[in-house]
Amino acid sequence: MEFLVAGWLCYVSSGSKTDMNGYERIKAAIEGRRADRVPVMLHNFMLAAREAGYTMEEFRNDPKKIADAFIQAVERYEYDGILVDIDTVTLAGAVGVPVDFLQDAPARCTVGHLKSIDGVDNLPPVNIAEYKYVQIWLEAVRRLKDYFGNEIYIRGNCDQAPFSLASMVQGVQDWYIDLVLNEEKALQLLEYCSTATCQFITLMAETGADMVSNGDSPAGPQMISPEMYRKFALPYERKIVMTAHSLGLPYALHICGNTDSILPSMLESGADALELDHGTDARLAHDLMKDKATFIGNIDPSGILTFGTVDDVKRKTEEIITIFADTPRFILNAGCAIPAEAPSENIRAMIETARQYRIG
Repeated sequence: MEFLVAGWLCYVSSGSKTDMNGYERIKAAIEGRRADRVPVMLHNFMLAAREAGYTMEEFRNDPKKIADAFIQAVERYEYDGILVDIDTVTLAGAVGVPVDFLQDAPARCTVGHLKSIDGVDNLPPVNIAEYKYVQIWLEAVRRLKDYFGNEIYIRGNCDQAPFSLASMVQGVQDWYIDLVLNEEKALQLLEYCSTATCQFITLMAETGADMVSNGDSPAGPQMISPEMYRKFALPYERKIVMTAHSLGLPYALHICGNTDSILPSMLESGADALELDHGTDARLAHDLMKDKATFIGNIDPSGILTFGTVDDVKRKTEEIITIFADTPRFILNAGCAIPAEAPSENIRAMIETARQYRIG
């Protein structure tokens, strides 16, 4: 039994037949086709590692454990798409930035690689394939694709977009200063970082991943103006999207925080999907993105999924589903990475609520 709730939002009874698997649901949403249920993709690498009993050090160093953690997560929660993420500084490490590898937290960069922006002239040729953690990441994706085939959708995240990577290579504080005082060298560094990001996308395509993505949060409005975003981030986002498309893969762009003021520009990147944080106005995103790109998100991973009640999770899930009731271009997810401490009952509540509806 089904009935119309709002616009094209339909309630699906527990006895209703489902015709699609997870791979087919996510693929339909990316392509703008109606799915039988609301598609769900989780940004849950930290939670998956913890629930599988692995420290982050064990997780990042073993592709078998990475794959095993995500397989267990899919079996536990029965969601549709895996976002394969490991750390947020892998590309930085691949181009020589010092990395702190923490025992039970994602790796991090605290200092840049260049003493000054002039050092961009002496950076060695980019070859990220030689970096251990790149190969581990790729092997984990291969294992997951081999295991799930076309049953579960595999999104191979490719770490940092060029602007974000450049901020790590130069060091965040110096990078923002150099955007103003040393524009020519800053653009040169962005070209260098574009090469690294495009290499990762190309390598990821060889794993059989169904989709690729990058994060570019340092380019968000909380860090630089919309005008600077268009000048220093958007052209390089376009470049990496074109690389993905040339390899026959759809592409998702993620930026944390409130992206309201740059959403039209983000759409100009050509990305097939935008993964947006809870700080972004979902209704505005709906109005701007409808029929143009797929919205991925945007439940608050901390305030709701980790520290909220089950009722909070259900209410927020229904709220975001209702906003996107009239378009198939919607994938439910947290707005950013789900903390390792998120209670399983909240994850289940989000997914079980979503399973009651189909949209578009």
